[in-house]
Amino acid sequence: MNCVNNKTNKMKEIKILGTGCPKCKQTTSAVEKAVQELGLTDVTIEKIEDIIKIMEYDVMSTPAIVIDGEIKMKGRVPSVSELKELLR
Repeated sequence: MNCVNNKTNKMKEIKILGTGCPKCKQTTSAVEKAVQELGLTDVTIEKIEDIIKIMEYDVMSTPAIVIDGEIKMKGRVPSVSELKELLR
């Protein structure tokens, strides 16, 4: 998903780390909804399901969310409102 945020003109990179379990899929849906509700347009969303790549982030519990290279949340499904706060 690619979108453009005219406020900052800085591309946000969101990575969702998870092996494809139901909670990981819920997290992906919540991230997409938060991005849409905020009207962010300069965003990339990448799902990382490879366990070796997930371990490179030193994450042992999924799902996890990485925004601009920084782990922001792990081990639970965030609410859309929590995600909106992280993305602002």
